[in-house]
Amino acid sequence: MDSKPTLIGMDKPALKAALAGAGVPSRQLSMRVGQLWNWIHVHGARDFAAMTNLARDFRGLLENSFTLARPEIVTAQVSQDGTRKWLLRTGPGIEFETVYIPEEDRGTLCVSSQVGCTLTCKFCHTGTQKLVRNLTPAEILGQVMIAKDALEDWPSTAPDRKVTNVVMMGMGEPLYNFDNVKAALAIVTDGDALALSKRRVTLSTAGVVPMIPRAGAEIGSGLAISLHAVRDELRDVIVPINKKYPIAELLDACRNYPGASNARRITFEYVMLKDVNDSITDAKELVRLVKGIPAKINLIPFNAWPGAPYQCSDWSQIEKFAEVVNRAGYASPVRTPRGRDIMAACGQLKSESVKERASARQAREMAEVQSAQLARMPN
Repeated sequence: MDSKPTLIGMDKPALKAALAGAGVPSRQLSMRVGQLWNWIHVHGARDFAAMTNLARDFRGLLENSFTLARPEIVTAQVSQDGTRKWLLRTGPGIEFETVYIPEEDRGTLCVSSQVGCTLTCKFCHTGTQKLVRNLTPAEILGQVMIAKDALEDWPSTAPDRKVTNVVMMGMGEPLYNFDNVKAALAIVTDGDALALSKRRVTLSTAGVVPMIPRAGAEIGSGLAISLHAVRDELRDVIVPINKKYPIAELLDACRNYPGASNARRITFEYVMLKDVNDSITDAKELVRLVKGIPAKINLIPFNAWPGAPYQCSDWSQIEKFAEVVNRAGYASPVRTPRGRDIMAACGQLKSESVKERASARQAREMAEVQSAQLARMPN
């Protein structure tokens, strides 16, 4: 990766400070920040040469001091149903996935917040990958930019945009990377930047209860809860964070979530696991638990992955479960699995990133250099 600092992910004060540090005169700073902000976030500029209304010497200063590089695309896959998945890399052992789901009335981008995850939810493929580290604002925002580049979805303020919704439902637990997620989403929802309404941004959590009020107050996005069980003894197993923050505490936080209303309902995600959490009794208890909360319940057919310990509920059982929830007055759409053929469906994301000792990394990189040198030598 480029050793120069990236301007992607910087807020306006940080951008102003970076330009000042690079030698831009103080009397020009506000103007230059406004120009760069527009080029980077509205027009999606990938290099400084594209910024044709900036003076040549200023563009040269930018080129020598900064970068606009996106994450490296390791693989880009397209499903038979049109779903796209990118495996991205920003350094040795730092890989993460992003998924774009096109639908008739929207285009949803599923964004990762961490490399790996600490939560070890039993139905989730990402949960089998140890946490490597949190993603930075540049890496989070870079996922949105990669998708918009590939979809030719610039400028960000144009009508008929392809990326209309962003969901923090990729790899990792967003509330365990709160500050970086907050910083990235502030740019996503800035009317002079990527310009998505906060109503079109959803943050999903497995239930980090103390951070939920702060998310509502400081981020203000929609909230989705990965619930998946209606009894603590079962949720302790399939969503282990429940041992720390049990269902009753989680639902209290939802009842008090800032801005929750019938117009801004909280989404409860419920993966359907055969003979585990899919009984009619479970459905009735789910209705009882969410009573009084402005709620929508997403029923998610389990998406298998190699070595998964569960099976998807039978479709007839999912329909019976949904009928109980619907009769109680809650919208309960059954999420159509998308991108299963490229392992891009809900719960299937995982990269091969692992923590790598510095000595091992240096040895590997030296071997790669030597191999490249040998390949260039004449026979």
